[in-house]
Amino acid sequence: MVTEDTVAVPVPAATYEDQVWTPSENGHFSRAETRRQRGTYQSIVTASLADWQPRLPTSVAADVEDGARALVDFDSHALRTLGAGSPALGPMSAILLRTESASSSQIENLTTSARQLALAEIGQSDKPNAQVVVGNVRAMEAALALADNVDETAILTMHRELMRHQPGFEHHAGRFRSEAVWIGRDNAGPIGADFVAPDHGRILAAVRDTVAFAERDDIPVLVQVAAAHAQFETIHPFVDGNGRTGRALAQSMLRGKGLVRHVTVPISAGLLTDVGTYFAALTAFRAGDAGPVVHRFSDAARFAAASGRILVDALANQLAEAREKLAGVRPHAAAWGVLSKLVGQPVVNTRYLTSELGMNDVTAKRTLDLLVDREVLVERTGLRRNRIWQHSGILGVLDDYAAMIRRGLP
Repeated sequence: MVTEDTVAVPVPAATYEDQVWTPSENGHFSRAETRRQRGTYQSIVTASLADWQPRLPTSVAADVEDGARALVDFDSHALRTLGAGSPALGPMSAILLRTESASSSQIENLTTSARQLALAEIGQSDKPNAQVVVGNVRAMEAALALADNVDETAILTMHRELMRHQPGFEHHAGRFRSEAVWIGRDNAGPIGADFVAPDHGRILAAVRDTVAFAERDDIPVLVQVAAAHAQFETIHPFVDGNGRTGRALAQSMLRGKGLVRHVTVPISAGLLTDVGTYFAALTAFRAGDAGPVVHRFSDAARFAAASGRILVDALANQLAEAREKLAGVRPHAAAWGVLSKLVGQPVVNTRYLTSELGMNDVTAKRTLDLLVDREVLVERTGLRRNRIWQHSGILGVLDDYAAMIRRGLP
């Protein structure tokens, strides 16, 4: 964990510049607040990171290597547990990605249950948070798809996929901001705020500098991911969604650098165990010390690997139990195809089976009836139309995992 005695890793510190703020006279704010927000404030100016050569003390280098090894071992464990040719490997990676997306959203106080998220994926949830988290899933998918070319366009694509699902922010999706943003204090202006992001005129150059740093191959991957993420959060290039986009960027780099190859690593789950030190590490980075954020990402990597193993094993056990329940069903029956998909989509309807698996309506109904008869799925609505079937065991595993993250126990 990040502690007071964390070994320092010097990094160029951010500076500040004066700005002038005149609050809008639109009647949305009190006269006192408007009066307070008239005058000069300071916005942060990021230092260039592109040519930074990190000097890692022995203890930090060992910590980073340990975290990286844990991620490699987890990736291999997931592959061995299911088998390289398993039809469930893709869905397993999908549910890990969805779990990572939910954890990343939870850092921003956006929570939803595994069931609501699965319902949202098939268009059956009207819960706003579930829709927002689905946006984060799309951003993570885009991040992995673009992992071989992390550039300005890729970052904008991640953000567009994230924010187009968030009501009220569709116009900002995939666009760098053209206005000031800040964290804390008054809504009327940035004076006295806890953090004021760089002036919008500095965003493009700062993002390109971060991309140049991310493209290098002479830095330990976890150090590079941690520093690029911290720099991105300092730039704060968007009106909203900066944290979630920044954590999607981290996933893209982990995949693109080859540290993990087969599944999504739930590294946001590790950050979620202690959000306070995560934010404190970002503050330290801006002040010129990358040590805390590097340690925080190393800790998060170990937690992600340990907790991810538990999740993979529990899901694999659910899959094995379901296979036993289908014993005797002919090998080419459609039910087997549904079974492998349930790991990644534990709530289904007939539309999902027909659109995603290519079944006709008759085959879909017969398959669902078989899975219910064999006690693999249960129908929870009791309705004649718009019926939904779920694998309660998989949903239980996912909710248990979310509870474990909240407790901070691997």
